[in-house]
Amino acid sequence: MSFSAVYIPIGVPTFHLESAKSEFDKSISLLKAIDVNISVPDEMLLSVDLLNNYLSDKSPDIAIVQNLTFANGAYIAEVLRRFNCPVLLWTLREPVIDGTRLRLNSLTGAFSAANMMMNFKRAFTYVFGSPEESYVKNKIEACIRSAKLITSMKNLRVLQIGHTPQGFGFGRALDRDVLSVFGSELISIEARELINKAKAYSADDIKFYLDDAKKRISGLNNINEDNVHNFARLYKAYSDFVKENGIGALSSRCWPDFFVDFGTPVCSVLGIMNDLGIPAACEADTYGAITMYIAQYLTGKPAFFGDPVSMDENENTVTFWHCGMAPCSLARKDTGARAGVHCNRKIGPTLEFGCEGGMNATILRLGQDENGEFRIFAAAGDVLDKPQQFYGTSVVVKPKSNAFGLINRAVKDGWEPHFAVAMGDITEEAAIFGKMLGIKVIEY
Repeated sequence: MSFSAVYIPIGVPTFHLESAKSEFDKSISLLKAIDVNISVPDEMLLSVDLLNNYLSDKSPDIAIVQNLTFANGAYIAEVLRRFNCPVLLWTLREPVIDGTRLRLNSLTGAFSAANMMMNFKRAFTYVFGSPEESYVKNKIEACIRSAKLITSMKNLRVLQIGHTPQGFGFGRALDRDVLSVFGSELISIEARELINKAKAYSADDIKFYLDDAKKRISGLNNINEDNVHNFARLYKAYSDFVKENGIGALSSRCWPDFFVDFGTPVCSVLGIMNDLGIPAACEADTYGAITMYIAQYLTGKPAFFGDPVSMDENENTVTFWHCGMAPCSLARKDTGARAGVHCNRKIGPTLEFGCEGGMNATILRLGQDENGEFRIFAAAGDVLDKPQQFYGTSVVVKPKSNAFGLINRAVKDGWEPHFAVAMGDITEEAAIFGKMLGIKVIEY
């Protein structure tokens, strides 16, 4: 499904058209610099007839509606009548205040459009400023990225491998909810299907996967050889299923099945899947996997997935940890991704490392409230340069807000115990994404 954005500059011819034309030209230059494929008109849309002619062959994923001058509610009504897509409403600054003529009156036009959208019960994003302002550019870019994310999720196939363990039902997804809210397809299989595939592979079948894993993970030679070979079998089974079925994100059951029925954990396989561009969450947390997909799409980097396990008021930090399935690419450069054994089960290979510091981060979670309505947790911070905190994989985040207050508020608000740590500040995009889908975003 291709992405389409359309620029809709509306106005009336009774204002200062030289000023309007100047803003029109600068706006097109800005938009084309952001995305050359954004549709723009050849002329300013200074009548409803011109607007309708321009919109007649469009089917956008986001409409950027700009008041070049004042325009009454009939203009935005035509946009809303034709399109059921996110809207970015853009107000221009009045170019000259000299005690004489009002050149544009863009702001009054924005109030007119916003009032109409309120009555249509249509959410929209808003930006005020001129095309030369960096804030305006950043806001438009964030809107475009968020709209592209929504379009990509309409093409997304999410794989749910097995069901959540007892007491972990917060991650269990229903296909109807995933489809109705995000437009994504949810596919469910049992863990034994991939275990049985893995058991059938020969040594020759897994050679490529074994060699590839050794390039990513050090110390595999210290792990029981049968376990390493079984890990490579799982790596092939997961990879083949993902490729053959067009999977874009997955959640996987891990304990106890892979320890008891297969004798080898799946942790390291999930870590590699993340590095291969397939967001993968453990403990069958499907909403965790979708959170990781959002994080990876918006940052271009794999996300960390784990539990908030420690908080330090003096350092103002929160540590996130899991048994050993983080993306190898996040490992500290001085250690790399190392192989180990599971902290409780004493079976390997799992991944062992602390994450590299020095990056902006966003703590993110797509969850559900007490009424089953979706909501998004977002908190900006920084990844600190810290060694591995516990057996498994860990990342230490210093939030922009107060860590003590963040943890206390998050617990009281009843958030799920799994979070993604996105490697970049995407709080703006998360807020816009939520507004576009009608999902409440709560910033901490």
